[in-house]
Amino acid sequence: MTLAIRSEGLTRRFGKRTAVDGVDLAVRPGTITGFLGPNGAGKTTTISLLLGLQTAQAGTCEVMGRPPGHPEALAQIGALVEAPSLYDHLTGLENLEITRLMRGAPRSDLDRVLKLVDMERDARRPVREYSLGMRQRLGMALALLGEPQLLILDEPANGLDPSGIQDMRHLIRRLPKETGATIFLSSHLLAEVEQVAGDLVVIHKGQLRYQGPMADLGAGDQPELTVRVGDPAAARAALAPLGCPVREADGRLWIQAPLDEAPRIAAALVGQGCSLYELTPHKANLEARFLALLEEA
Repeated sequence: MTLAIRSEGLTRRFGKRTAVDGVDLAVRPGTITGFLGPNGAGKTTTISLLLGLQTAQAGTCEVMGRPPGHPEALAQIGALVEAPSLYDHLTGLENLEITRLMRGAPRSDLDRVLKLVDMERDARRPVREYSLGMRQRLGMALALLGEPQLLILDEPANGLDPSGIQDMRHLIRRLPKETGATIFLSSHLLAEVEQVAGDLVVIHKGQLRYQGPMADLGAGDQPELTVRVGDPAAARAALAPLGCPVREADGRLWIQAPLDEAPRIAAALVGQGCSLYELTPHKANLEARFLALLEEA
């Protein structure tokens, strides 16, 4: 299987600072891969290396089986890096036509991408009249010209309101099914990445910290149950004979125990007269697992 993105020891330095430090990427085709890291982690530099905008000082890299910047690689890549560069005095359709001609895409591609991003009604309006959400969707349409097999998106929801973020999320989810494209998505909106991505790449201080399915991140964590009770001190005393580690945080008791221990825990609490209002399994969200990973690093 040819990987959509592959690198070994990818390294880029700026003076004495190493922005990307020996990164090994393996992005499977047809996936939505979230690319995460705190500010300054090396995400934008990595994307610049993948697009051939910067040159690596060590290591190797392939994009769609070709070196970055190779004409055959660029022909298969669409990119949206933060806010798209648009001609405000032209219409959305005229902006698309300019890029279509540069990419050598057929005229029919205009209708295809406008339909994909749901901008058929607004295509003939001047871009200066567009909302931020519409500008981002037009940027996605520009990236989709030429039917690329890899979309590299850097903060595509940056600055959008909740409605615009939701529209962008739905669009990103649809694209692999409707176009077959692989999506490499860099974002600081962890909750959004959690809702669209199946795979994750996490870098911190230029180094790879995690790569693989999102479901496997934090898979080794101890299972916990959360309990909300009337008297936490009495509840802890009632749970002591069970031998389960218990901690108190956020107005709840956190019990280190698997889900099949829930009936025994509930019986112990009720049996000792504790008022039990809630007992639920706890699954750490992406933000919690991401922060824990950075703390380990």
